[in-house]
Amino acid sequence: ATDTFRDLILDTWQFRHVRLAAHWDSVEPKRAEYDFTELDKLMAFAAEHRVKIVLAVGQKTPRWPECHLPAWTKELSPEQFKTARLNYVSAVVKRYKNYSALEMWQVENEPFLPFGECPSFTEADLKAELSAVKQIDNIHPILVTDSGELSTWRRTANAGDFFGTTMYRTVWNKYLGYVNYDWLPAAFYRFKLWVVNRSPESAFVVELQAEPWIPDQTITTTPLAEQNKSLDLNRLQKNIDYAYRVGLSRSYLWGAEWWAWLAKNGHTEIADYIQKLPKGE
Repeated sequence: ATDTFRDLILDTWQFRHVRLAAHWDSVEPKRAEYDFTELDKLMAFAAEHRVKIVLAVGQKTPRWPECHLPAWTKELSPEQFKTARLNYVSAVVKRYKNYSALEMWQVENEPFLPFGECPSFTEADLKAELSAVKQIDNIHPILVTDSGELSTWRRTANAGDFFGTTMYRTVWNKYLGYVNYDWLPAAFYRFKLWVVNRSPESAFVVELQAEPWIPDQTITTTPLAEQNKSLDLNRLQKNIDYAYRVGLSRSYLWGAEWWAWLAKNGHTEIADYIQKLPKGE
């Protein structure tokens, strides 16, 4: 992951805005014993390249299984778990609040979406985490995210300083098979923002689909023909064009590890296209 971040995302593809996650099980493998070695390297590389980082913290952070809980948390009571979660969030914020690459915090990832292997999470829990972050760092803004297609955004759109929506255009469902969202007009997302009184200028596409959504979630064993049913170069171009038409202030592509895997296996068309995209300032 470190090599992909430095050599491809930063050096080759030259992204200027990147989202990283402080997975709880990675930074606190033993209770109250923190290991920031890997994340320190990523943040240092970002600083060297003058890249701005959104750093996600919380029990639910990007990448399956969504909630990255240390094994030791299984032995905790509900109240002990909440205390441990806030301690971990606080430790991460204290560690990185003065890093030059940090642009903003992301607190939780689609916190109320029932997706992934996660314990329960309430609005009170979110407020407690937001408060903990603000008490330690009142300089950097906070981003809160939600599903673009499966949520009304009622509980999330105005919880933070910025709001991030996911944008998946072709997904796989165990009951329906592949589901396509091409029928949704670009105005759909802006209308939802209007309903919750959030401006497009303070909203991002925090995950724009740039990798396949496949039945078993295992890219390395899924034939390319199956992967192409939900994403190929043509579909990627359509997704990016659609995001431009939606018109939020920024869009983050989700799929860098897949582009790297494709290129490593001799399929470079996606990576070549990504390299030519404008990356912002």
